[in-house]
Amino acid sequence: MTVYINDIAAFLPHSPVSNDEIEAVLGRVNGFPSKARRIVLKNNGIRTRHYAIDPETGRLTHTNAQLAAEAVRGLRPDADFRLDKIQTLCCGTSTPDLLLPGHGLMVQGELGLDRCEAVTTAGICISGMTAFKYAWMNIAVGCSSNAVAIGSELASSFFRARHFTPFLQDVPDERHPIRAFDADFLRWMLSDGAGAAFLSDRKNPDRISLAVEWIENISFAGRHETCMYAGGCKTCDGRMLGWRQSEDIEEMEGEERQHLMAVRQDIRLLDKTIVATMGEALSQVVGKHDLAPDGVDWFLPHYSSAYFRPRFYEQMKEIGFEIPEERWFTNLQEKGNTGSAAIYIILAELFSSGRIEPGQQLLCFIPESGRFSHCFMMLRAV
Repeated sequence: MTVYINDIAAFLPHSPVSNDEIEAVLGRVNGFPSKARRIVLKNNGIRTRHYAIDPETGRLTHTNAQLAAEAVRGLRPDADFRLDKIQTLCCGTSTPDLLLPGHGLMVQGELGLDRCEAVTTAGICISGMTAFKYAWMNIAVGCSSNAVAIGSELASSFFRARHFTPFLQDVPDERHPIRAFDADFLRWMLSDGAGAAFLSDRKNPDRISLAVEWIENISFAGRHETCMYAGGCKTCDGRMLGWRQSEDIEEMEGEERQHLMAVRQDIRLLDKTIVATMGEALSQVVGKHDLAPDGVDWFLPHYSSAYFRPRFYEQMKEIGFEIPEERWFTNLQEKGNTGSAAIYIILAELFSSGRIEPGQQLLCFIPESGRFSHCFMMLRAV
């Protein structure tokens, strides 16, 4: 059964925050300006982003579940749409409000849905797509006739000054911008937002829908050690210790004993691995689906930083799948890196732009650095 996206909505809290305003909103750690901020922002290409933070008080204004619920309320798949028509609710995030219960249940509660199937998918950037894939498959096999898939992030909750101490080991060097990432890099990279897609077994009768052709999630976790994580620490030999393994963590020395809930990233591993695994995953997808770059009208990549854009492009060129950059569509500069919500926010902007024409093919790309996974999704405008 063909499954269609009938509408996509995004929710970004408050007014855009410029690069010069970030520390005023998140706060200065220990009262000092960041040494890494200028170099990281120069290389990631982000100019504005959104935070669910009151800039006057520094207090959070939304929970993650509330961000997700606002995106769902923005959906208008048809004139008669009501929230109680939702049969399946699939929610992905890397920043849930609670360890338990599942994030999907909290979003259902925020929406006040009396009854529906509610699903939670965990992970980092791809968690929004695993939620989407569940929704797609649920309709495709006839378990429901519609579903809402959501990606949402409240990243700022980790990076407010009151909860954050950077791990300043290297002095940033403009000749080696990747080194700046080892400190408080993620603080200048991640921001808040949510996106929701309404999927149905019927296409829109009077406007564009997007038919979901296929979705491929490819993980290389069996080959690579953990790169991005929170809730634990990483040992010298690459093993992970979760926060509940306190007896082992207490025996460690140095910074790894501290700040177990901080979001961390092994930046050297990221730099060495993310592009190569993308090329390998894309080659597999190209072979499986007999893809040709000329058959892609829009390429929608979610890359975390402009630093990686030319490297992904060169990797695609190297494997013979070069898509000219005039066919790329992204809004990283204005909307920021919103993790699992990013691909929804990208799609929502293009979907509402009037630029999609019937018959066009949209290839979406979502990488994740947790243990290196890549998602590709093909959509066809009908």
